[in-house]
Amino acid sequence: MTGGEYTFSVRPTRKPVSAAERSALLADPGFGRVFTDHMVTIRYSEAKGWYDPRVEARKPIPMDPATAVLHYAQEIFEGLKAYRTPDGGVTLFRPDANARRFRESALRMAMAPLPEELFLGSLEELIKIDHEWVPDDPEGSLYLRPFMYANEVFLGVKPSSEYMYVLIASPVRSYFKGGAKPVSLWVSTSYTRAAPGGTGAAKCGGNYAASLAAQAEAAEHGCDQVIFLDARRMKYIEELGGMNIFFVHADGHLVTPPLSGTILPGITRDSIITLARASGREVEERPVTFDEWRTGTASGEIVEAFACGTAAVITSIGTVRYADGEFTMPNKGKGKVAASLRKTLVDIQRGRAKDRYGWVRRVL
Repeated sequence: MTGGEYTFSVRPTRKPVSAAERSALLADPGFGRVFTDHMVTIRYSEAKGWYDPRVEARKPIPMDPATAVLHYAQEIFEGLKAYRTPDGGVTLFRPDANARRFRESALRMAMAPLPEELFLGSLEELIKIDHEWVPDDPEGSLYLRPFMYANEVFLGVKPSSEYMYVLIASPVRSYFKGGAKPVSLWVSTSYTRAAPGGTGAAKCGGNYAASLAAQAEAAEHGCDQVIFLDARRMKYIEELGGMNIFFVHADGHLVTPPLSGTILPGITRDSIITLARASGREVEERPVTFDEWRTGTASGEIVEAFACGTAAVITSIGTVRYADGEFTMPNKGKGKVAASLRKTLVDIQRGRAKDRYGWVRRVL
């Protein structure tokens, strides 16, 4: 089995989860707590390049206490989903975009970039062996988590000379508890997510670790998620703890903060821009201040706001809390534009609508 010029060795598990147990797990998998039978591993060394791609039983990863990632945090990851189609097949949505972003993240973190064909090959090989884990549930999918970390055993601040790529998979349902309902946000003025010249555009674990204190602050104020402002002026909206954001104006056009190096270039974000423009909506990528959002909502200029990302797809924003008060989006955040875009996007992802953009990759 190959991924470009690379050949995967496949070693099926001797103890697969039974069909009955798998069915029970798929009935209510939650998000990120149930995992499939297998994983993919690929190794890298400066001497050999990428080598030994294999599909094997999912198991713990042995690690020396001096493994570089534990000390210097050279680590990146991705997130994407496999979907069950109406005819029983399995597809991926824009995996080539994930492969490119994985490469860009690696370069920013001074890591060896994984060839895109090898990244794509790993996804297909894992899906082929674990395809029975892809839910039939119309709200379910198989969440794929590729990640890579510095595997050299050493203590010293330098790029590692060895890396390990791993791919695991988890059947999931809705990201937020209670399903797709408007979320509440806390505007953080104590923490920032990223600064110019930093790692904001890379999908590395450190960005998410740095957001956890702010997320805890949001929870203390009764909010589902935190939203970050820019690091320089604490004035401009950037993104949520793990999602991009859009604003819908009264005339129907969309506004989203621009990709300036501090915001993750979301694949769902890019897809929404394409779909909105194709439907005749204007989309502006420009800076948006928190004051513009607050006053625009009060005046009726801004009628919806929604967040987007692979895990949650599109989620409307309901209440926004900040140090001096709060406001609620019109109709308690139940936006028609967000709902329409979500349906269009999900129908393409799940094979219920024509893919005009070449986004869907059939695996089975």
